[in-house]
Amino acid sequence: MDLATQTHLTSLRDMLNYRQVELRAEVRAAQHARLESDRAGAHEVTDRKDEAMEQQLDSLGHLQEQRDMDELAQVESALRRLDAGTYGDCADCGDPIPLQRLRVQPAAQRCAGCQLVAERAGSR
Repeated sequence: MDLATQTHLTSLRDMLNYRQVELRAEVRAAQHARLESDRAGAHEVTDRKDEAMEQQLDSLGHLQEQRDMDELAQVESALRRLDAGTYGDCADCGDPIPLQRLRVQPAAQRCAGCQLVAERAGSR
């Protein structure tokens, strides 16, 4: 492995580690907010409009938390691939994922072409 490749991998690992820390903090904050909301909501008097708004906010918060947990799983998977020496290879075709794509999406498992195919297949 040449020096440029090592430098890029170190930079990408740093990006993944930083994002992992961010996501863990966001998930913890969301869980804490949900617990606090549950405690506070048990004592408040509300009407149906308030209840509907609270349900929408809870649903949105849950979706955001799930998105963060999904991204965290992707980041942790990318870090495991880095440790195993398979990082940067497309999971589907095996070709190298372009560095430009990894800089934008460090947790990418697929090259852009294979990702497009996977997304199209998933939307059917």
